[in-house]
Amino acid sequence: MTTKAMVTTNKKKRDEYDAQDLERIPGERWITMSNALTRAGHGLTLAEKRIVMMAVSKLDSVKTLPRNEPVKTRIYASEYADECSVSINTAYDQLQSAAKHIYNRSITFYEAAYKRNGGAVEPTRTTMRWVGQIQYQQGEGWVELYWWPALMKHLVGLRKQFTSYQLQQASALRSVYSWRLLELLTRFEATGWAEYTIEDFAVSMDASEKQKGDFAAIRRKIIEPAVKELQDKDGWIIEWKAIKGGKKVKGIRFDFSRDPQTSLF
Repeated sequence: MTTKAMVTTNKKKRDEYDAQDLERIPGERWITMSNALTRAGHGLTLAEKRIVMMAVSKLDSVKTLPRNEPVKTRIYASEYADECSVSINTAYDQLQSAAKHIYNRSITFYEAAYKRNGGAVEPTRTTMRWVGQIQYQQGEGWVELYWWPALMKHLVGLRKQFTSYQLQQASALRSVYSWRLLELLTRFEATGWAEYTIEDFAVSMDASEKQKGDFAAIRRKIIEPAVKELQDKDGWIIEWKAIKGGKKVKGIRFDFSRDPQTSLF
């Protein structure tokens, strides 16, 4: 599969917005990731996304960790139930399921490759795990994630080119597509618009192989439901349009804003 660089104007200037310091209220939990990880395919179900991002919110995104130091994060069923507004029994079930499946979930990055012999080179595909080890304690209701070492540069010690948003802003969403769209738009919240090639967007949204070749399916199954949920539940105002090149859709543009007084809670 070929994926192209994101369509944007004055990219360097727009990325600088992401590096600005954020004013945070003590006690709030924030998810912070590098822009490269934000754009990558995450390969998670909704329940797995909730657990992984809850764990990410417990990391100190500014602190640089010593090399080769294993990093682990524990999530309890009680906090999962509270954060995601589900019953404690559902929380136990989803943590137990996550313990079985998150280890096998992978992240897919596409990075620009240097030209060779004057010719273009396809982007380099990099695949890595979220975790190198995962533990679940039956009866006590907790899951512990041991982060994949190569991933840590995308989660801690971040100084620039990162995306950050409140965990509470996303944890009650009922679609993983809505959550992923929230992340893709939040990256450019300071400018209020974002454009992606259709290839980039499909990878970031974890579209199926069948959907990747069918924009009508992407629109119907991914874009429209995700836009509706963000507008209905979290106060986003979103307008989007397909960008055509000839008869085919080459990209997608989103123009958006968010009412900070309207939220999921």
